Amino acid sequence: MTAPSDATPPDATPPDAAPPDLAPRGAEPKGNGPQASRRGLLAAAGGLAAAIGSGFSAHAAVPEAAAQRQKATEDFWGPHQAGIVTPAQEHSYFAAFDLTTDQRAEVVKLLQSWTAAAARMAAGATAAPLASELDAPGADSVEAVGLAPSRLTVTFGFGAGLFEKDGKDRYGLASSRPVALIDLPRFNGDQLVPARTGGDLSVQACADDPQVAFHAVRQLARLAYDVAEIRWAQSGFLSRPAKPGETPRNLMGFKDGTQTPLRVEQVVWVNQDGPVWMRGGSYVVVRRIRMALEHWDRTNVGFQEQTIGRHKLSGAPLGLKGEFEPLGLDRTDKDENPIIPENAHVRLANAASNNGAELLRRGYSYNDGVNFTAERWPPWRQGMEYDAGLFFVGYQRDPRTGFVRIFENMAKFDMLNQFVTHTGGGLFACPGGVSQGEFIGQKLFAAA
Repeated sequence: MTAPSDATPPDATPPDAAPPDLAPRGAEPKGNGPQASRRGLLAAAGGLAAAIGSGFSAHAAVPEAAAQRQKATEDFWGPHQAGIVTPAQEHSYFAAFDLTTDQRAEVVKLLQSWTAAAARMAAGATAAPLASELDAPGADSVEAVGLAPSRLTVTFGFGAGLFEKDGKDRYGLASSRPVALIDLPRFNGDQLVPARTGGDLSVQACADDPQVAFHAVRQLARLAYDVAEIRWAQSGFLSRPAKPGETPRNLMGFKDGTQTPLRVEQVVWVNQDGPVWMRGGSYVVVRRIRMALEHWDRTNVGFQEQTIGRHKLSGAPLGLKGEFEPLGLDRTDKDENPIIPENAHVRLANAASNNGAELLRRGYSYNDGVNFTAERWPPWRQGMEYDAGLFFVGYQRDPRTGFVRIFENMAKFDMLNQFVTHTGGGLFACPGGVSQGEFIGQKLFAAA
């Protein structure tokens, strides 16, 4: 049963909400469509074929159209959350939160304020209207004032802990946990650090300016004081090639993002077979994957190509010339050996090797400096090494038939495993989008 304070009626505006034309960050945003800031459209809105990332070559993010590249803002309101099939921005800041309150009404209020703030920031405004009082904390930390909106998107997810945690149904939602929101199995080679794994809520801010992305998460964390706290966070980046439309390269030097889903609606979105509040939403698996770059850089290019299953410079499948030619997994050499090895990365990640399983990958590279590392493969070097790699982000309508099906085989047999280690991550249910006057997750709380 839902308490009166648990949900705002569909036609009401959350009490924290404010019109998006107040307190402009870069411009006075009017209405809900694409807007330019007073500093003008992004100067560096070049092309991007797909999201960058390695360690998991399922289908990559949808390519940008020319019109999309010219947008200063991305719409927040709509049937789907932004930041899922949105053309990938250059920077990401992901944060997982643990809820510290046991009051359902406080969680609802948090989601209301998060929705209102995210909508304002996506439109180029501050998180809340600015005031002149000096004897109270500001409504916004203002480090993004004067910056362009940079196509900011904010995408929210719900972890298993929102529904039940340590055997407790804190918010009366346990019976509403979707069956697809599973506890991910432990895969071969996992070295997940608890402090970098899981979370009750997730927020991913993506933008073409790293400060804009970080600012968005920072404001949401401020609004969460005394209700939720950050459990872990990860920043990421990708770079557009100088030539528009060319496929980006990952930190291993290979082109990454050659393929995109042919049927996005079927691959990504939950439909009528899911809970009402998840329809139009998606399940996101995130994994922090460290690459042993020192080991990789000492490896012969020929072995690197055998490991991936593509030529390094051209991006073409082994034995072929064009990047976008079909893999031809049944091709053999004169001795009838497969040209693309049986344990090559692209073979094991391909839908044909996984009973048709697909997902939409929207990952980012990361570089967190160096730390002391003991490699887990010969020659077992120890010392200060790069803490860099891929922040894998994969969307699918059901992780049981998406990520889990694909990665079970990859974790056991992929040649790339000797160069990568999964150190953290989680699974989150990203609800469908919202209309103005609603808040994220409203249908979940109204039904429970």
